[in-house]
Amino acid sequence: MPFSYVIEHMEEDEETPKSIPKWVELEYMHMRTFAGPGATVHFTHVSSSSSSTLSSLFAQDANATQAAAYAHQKSVLQLMEEKGVPLEKVCLLDPRAEKELSPEDGDGRFEWFLFGGILGDDPPRDRTGELRVLGFPGRHLGPVQMTTDTALGVTKIVVQDKKTLSEIPFLDNPTIVFNQRESVDMPFRYISDSDGKGPIMPPGMREHLHEDLNKSFDF
Repeated sequence: MPFSYVIEHMEEDEETPKSIPKWVELEYMHMRTFAGPGATVHFTHVSSSSSSTLSSLFAQDANATQAAAYAHQKSVLQLMEEKGVPLEKVCLLDPRAEKELSPEDGDGRFEWFLFGGILGDDPPRDRTGELRVLGFPGRHLGPVQMTTDTALGVTKIVVQDKKTLSEIPFLDNPTIVFNQRESVDMPFRYISDSDGKGPIMPPGMREHLHEDLNKSFDF
């Protein structure tokens, strides 16, 4: 059974026509692929301009192989009230939770899985603490920091595909090589690709990282 995934956006967006950083946009778009058909991804607590940007991107790139996605200015609590979802049916993915996420957590115990974005801080900041105090039941995804889209993908594999965390092929802190002279180290855990040689990243992310790397050398 496909689930709903909620990302409570915890960045302070600027009210500009293009307020979402490119890397956030790429990760948010990629979450629809990870969640898969039949699932729903909600992005809550985004600014008016960010909501418009995301909604436009989702509409332009909608297809049946991906989850439906919606951007909301309202908070996750407001969305829960609107949809009639009780607190105990929402699982907060929390690095400090006592229990590890397990396939049994997808057996009807929870309807929504909640992420406190942005998860990909290095070093990690306890953004999830702002949601933890609200009383959500929590689960963790292991000891290594993941990007937000990876965390959603791992959650889907566990609760819907019924694999334990130990069965998922991970790649920690990979080095993305662009050419003989240029590379960048990524300080996060990713799901490994089918060849086991590289991380599964959002389409366009490698190009964006290379572009950013080149910009850092422009004087």
